[in-house]
Amino acid sequence: MAHLTVNDCFYQIRNGANIKQGDADGGYPITRIETISNDVFNRDRMGYAGITDLTKYESYVLEDGDLLMSHINSVQYLGRTVLYEKQGDEKIIHGMNLLVLKANRSIVKPAFARYAFYSPKFRQQLRRITKKSVNQASFTVADLKKIEIDVPSLEKQAHIVENLDKTKRILALRRQEIEVLDALIKARFVEMFGDPIINPRELPVSDLGHLSELITKGASPSWQGFSYTDDATQTLFVTSENVREGYIDISLPKYIEDGFNEKQRRSVLQKGDFLINIVGASIGRAAQFTLDCKANINQAVALVRIEDKRIRDGYLLVYLNSEKAQQMYNSMKSDTGRANLSLQDISNLSILLPPVEEQITFENFVTQVDKSKAAVQKSLDETQLLFNSLMQKYFG
Repeated sequence: MAHLTVNDCFYQIRNGANIKQGDADGGYPITRIETISNDVFNRDRMGYAGITDLTKYESYVLEDGDLLMSHINSVQYLGRTVLYEKQGDEKIIHGMNLLVLKANRSIVKPAFARYAFYSPKFRQQLRRITKKSVNQASFTVADLKKIEIDVPSLEKQAHIVENLDKTKRILALRRQEIEVLDALIKARFVEMFGDPIINPRELPVSDLGHLSELITKGASPSWQGFSYTDDATQTLFVTSENVREGYIDISLPKYIEDGFNEKQRRSVLQKGDFLINIVGASIGRAAQFTLDCKANINQAVALVRIEDKRIRDGYLLVYLNSEKAQQMYNSMKSDTGRANLSLQDISNLSILLPPVEEQITFENFVTQVDKSKAAVQKSLDETQLLFNSLMQKYFG
């Protein structure tokens, strides 16, 4: 096992081309921060600037096996890294705000390095070189190059990647099973209540504000003078990344000091609260908080606390993630700099109100499907634990 630095393992680490995106459509795609969201290379989240001649940008065209890393972002997204695997003869320009790392393949396999960059040991060193400002955090290439990595033989690296990739594929399959069950619930919703967009049954309507006792949002810890912590006994910090479609994902939990709750009392979560993402690409994703722990939210998430007995939790959760709700979000959101919804927008959401008895029938159906989901989720959680233990075994 060799103890090397990032600089030893990569022959080139550089920022992307300085291209202002959005002035023109079409041309060659350009990577941006959103391209590596969800820890995968998203080809549907590129930027464009009408570039049709690569002469000036040839050295910025991505090559198979390049790693892309976020080095200017909010703290929780800093250091996120994806492996670019070229498809066909595509040509993609490496844009600003993402570093590209080109591996010395006689020393390190790109896929191995990508896993190493998510190890606790690497993340701990990354936190030490991170500089924080009011709106974002960053680190320099010079400091990144000094971070140490334990690098086994290429043969051992291949074995590690094979095992971790296999486990990740199983995780992906389990998540797909859950998506199929979620689609079944949505189909039953339309069957019972009709298409919510056209409301063929002419069901009564109320806005979300009149059904709620509280609609609020959280704040950035740095704005309040608080830091993230690795102490799991402190407050779970829920961000838009954790609010998935219909559930809270804490596979990569974040924690903040308990004192944050004293300054942000209105956004302290209670069991049963609904959470709706109001900023960025995940606008409109909604989930219900059902965990038994201390928790708070950031400014990208709206908290909705229901008090009206005309609406049932199971019905509302599906409705908030329905095509009807998404249509309303899209009509409301502002695109000034970054897509966002206001708390007034959330309060103005129109909610169809079928008879409570029908909502209960629907909830009973959801309960049955949820039993199947629970079995799949149990398998998913067990596989996630296996993956985490393998990461600990291989990277310490």
